[in-house]
Amino acid sequence: MLLIDSHTHIYGEEFDEDRDAMLQRAAEAGVGQMVLPNVDAESYPRLLELCVAYPQRLFPTIGLHPTYVKEDYDTQLRAMEGELTERTHVAIGEIGLDYYWDTTYQKEQIDAFKRQLHWAAQYDLPVILHIREAFADAFSVLREVNLPQLRGVFHSFTGTEEELREALSFEHFYIGINGVVTFKNSTLKEYVSSIPLDRLVLETDAPYLAPVPKRGKRNEPAFLPHTASFVASCYQLTDDTLIAKTSENARRLFALPEY
Repeated sequence: MLLIDSHTHIYGEEFDEDRDAMLQRAAEAGVGQMVLPNVDAESYPRLLELCVAYPQRLFPTIGLHPTYVKEDYDTQLRAMEGELTERTHVAIGEIGLDYYWDTTYQKEQIDAFKRQLHWAAQYDLPVILHIREAFADAFSVLREVNLPQLRGVFHSFTGTEEELREALSFEHFYIGINGVVTFKNSTLKEYVSSIPLDRLVLETDAPYLAPVPKRGKRNEPAFLPHTASFVASCYQLTDDTLIAKTSENARRLFALPEY
């Protein structure tokens, strides 16, 4: 069973020098398919171009990342909403709330989050949630919009054990785990195995958060097996069992074709 990287920004300029070689390394490492999360209107054409070039391996999403919510967020959202009717996407994302760097646009982030959640319901697509230092508000918004059919993933989950339990209370949502779980100072490893196996997906979030033993390097999909092996040990499973289950989960969530 091939790994699926459920969240990777390989369309970014960090990969301009070796993108084809990077994709070959991913294939050699057993990473078959990848979901490419959008962050804003400017990055979208690059993302789409790459997905068009590799239609069976790379899959586009569309959404406005919370840290890109500025004064022009309404214009950004309108441009993206127009694209939703033009082509197929596997998710709305990445969207959510991020209070880590700045809360200047907190109200605008919440408005953008709500609007995009409604897109997901309207177009019957899953959502990729980016939540950082904002779980209480994010959970509140999810309950307020009251969209029972909503499904998706809490990407790059690094919350507390209590926040994990609350995230899992949204029964149609998965938990995305990446290289952070391998970090020496991360407590996530202590409770990651409490995620039901049928609600777990793996990701790199490349070029960020490279797992041990690659920490400090530019992350890339070929490093995903390191995270998979570490998480498998937390569950006391073989790597193959963990990979098969998480790939099945990602394929189900994003309606990916067999590869």
